[in-house]
Amino acid sequence: MPFIAVFSETLRHGRLLWGLGLLMIGLLACSPIADSDKDHALSGETMAPQKTVSAKGETEKNDAPAAGADKSQSQDAAFNILLDDHWAWTLAQAPTFATSLGVRDYDDRLGDPSLAALDAAVKQEKQFLDRLEAINPQALSKDNQLNWQLLHLELQNDIEANEYGGRYMLITNRGGPHLAMAGLPDRLPFFTRADYQSYVTRLSSVPTYMERATERLRVGVQAGWVQPCAPMEDYEDTIRVHIVDSPAKSKFMQPFAKRPSTISEEDFEALRQQALQKVRAGIVPAYKKFLQFYENEYRPNCREQVGTSSMPGGRAYYDYRVRLFTTTNLSADQVHELGLKEVARIRKEMQATIKEAGFQGSFDEWLDYLRTNPDLYPKTAEQRMQVAARIAKKMDGELPNLFTRFPRVPYGLKEIPLDIAEKTTTAYYQPPAGDGSRAGFYYINTTKLDTRPLHELEALTLHEAVPGHHFQIALAQELDLPNFRRYGGVTAFVEGWGLYSERLGLEVGFYDNPYTDFGRLSYEMWRACRLVVDTGIHAKGWSRQQAIDYMAANTGLSMNNITTEVDRYITWPGQALAYKMGELKIRELRAYAEQSLGEDFDIRQFHDRILENGALPLSVLEEKIHAWVDEEKVKAKEKAQQPIQTADQ
Repeated sequence: MPFIAVFSETLRHGRLLWGLGLLMIGLLACSPIADSDKDHALSGETMAPQKTVSAKGETEKNDAPAAGADKSQSQDAAFNILLDDHWAWTLAQAPTFATSLGVRDYDDRLGDPSLAALDAAVKQEKQFLDRLEAINPQALSKDNQLNWQLLHLELQNDIEANEYGGRYMLITNRGGPHLAMAGLPDRLPFFTRADYQSYVTRLSSVPTYMERATERLRVGVQAGWVQPCAPMEDYEDTIRVHIVDSPAKSKFMQPFAKRPSTISEEDFEALRQQALQKVRAGIVPAYKKFLQFYENEYRPNCREQVGTSSMPGGRAYYDYRVRLFTTTNLSADQVHELGLKEVARIRKEMQATIKEAGFQGSFDEWLDYLRTNPDLYPKTAEQRMQVAARIAKKMDGELPNLFTRFPRVPYGLKEIPLDIAEKTTTAYYQPPAGDGSRAGFYYINTTKLDTRPLHELEALTLHEAVPGHHFQIALAQELDLPNFRRYGGVTAFVEGWGLYSERLGLEVGFYDNPYTDFGRLSYEMWRACRLVVDTGIHAKGWSRQQAIDYMAANTGLSMNNITTEVDRYITWPGQALAYKMGELKIRELRAYAEQSLGEDFDIRQFHDRILENGALPLSVLEEKIHAWVDEEKVKAKEKAQQPIQTADQ
């Protein structure tokens, strides 16, 4: 579940730029965001060295056609220029993301979350779309035909998103502009004097950033686009925690806890004093103003009804979100029915696992036993971290049984910061920096330990770390693809792969007892329930309590997790649909490949083919896998026709 619903410069209308965002795969803000600066694992094949990405797009590559090039080459040249222009513009819109890629052109600024900036960005995207449609995709190379298709879809989605009131929704129950800014110390590099100087300069811009975000939210209140009351309970605490009496206690001062050896003591102290002054005189007052706005203007206007349909034009917005996050044309009703079928199927597997455990009692009694037995829960934060680390390391050793190509960038484990932990999900993933200066990180929630059972940690770790989010996202960053694909993401693919990865544990020695296997099934049931609950809330008029009751009756999740999850679905409509839809497609394609290729099916090659093009819409992924199966059939036929070599020969 990589995304925590944090305000991300990289989340635009539901599309993610992983390098900018925390992949907590699963929880970013539900609106188009101009720039929160959230800044949203070994085979014989060695990955190419990581390169710094230029602001002009591709690394040191010149695709201009030679003299006398034919029309196809000319079209490819025009398209490559467009890709470069679009990427340079993307980096300018997301300055801290650019920094994370090693592009230092925008180190003195933050993004602009204002409505004016959003409208200007959409206007520019319309111009990019006009340029793109002037290029005949059929005249492009095979690779660029796919690039054209994906960029076209991305631009269309961004433009359409701006037509809805979701453009005002800069906060969710677990994210907002104040948290995005407070997360800067975790996302920026701090190695040189220039790094610290650019950070101090950016601190000067935080008050303006907060003012513009506040005004956008204020317009949303006037338009009737606000979050519901219940999921936002105690949200003000996430603001208040950053209003400190001493600037030295501020999270913004975190980078100054230790001086890098590359900076003199004198320079470091001077920069620290500058930062203290900016926190004291600018940031703390700005957060006080934001708290006043939230308590006096936003919260009093919160909605009693939880579905998007209760807002002006909300149902049309939700229909768009269903298309966006499933990459299909299925209606909310169709997704709901699919969810009900999956819930029924998984329930049967759960019953079989309970029987295997030897439990004498009903399904409800089993769930109550799992939720109340203290022996099934960690006693300390350190214990939870250690168990997760052991699981991750065990899977590291099994990866060669599942893949032939591996990402070079490592990953680590961290505890979720306490300022967001109690209101956020049980874990999430943060992608590595594009320039290689920061590893990927699997963040684990170590609060409320009596709600976080150990038997669920195998499924959770395989999803967030490897072979799930870290493996797929870090590998995508190293592929020879246009930057908008290396650092972008299709949620149905990314989250679908994460859920599919949980199941891969069955094939390499995980879930070796009924409890951990029930943990896996409970996590799959959790995602199936999302298809029912998300559509129920936003398209069928379900109440918050109705959604909570449905989740409690069908999953083994703790009540705390269920409540925080339902609040996430309420405040971030549609995103939760991506997981099951993507996983079902990948499993469908695997079954097709296994049946078509028989004994020639190689699970490692199948997984390589799934991941080799980065995150794709599900229909495009299906085309790719079917083409690969056809190629493998030809190879198998040719191999069968070769004469058998004897010893005499």
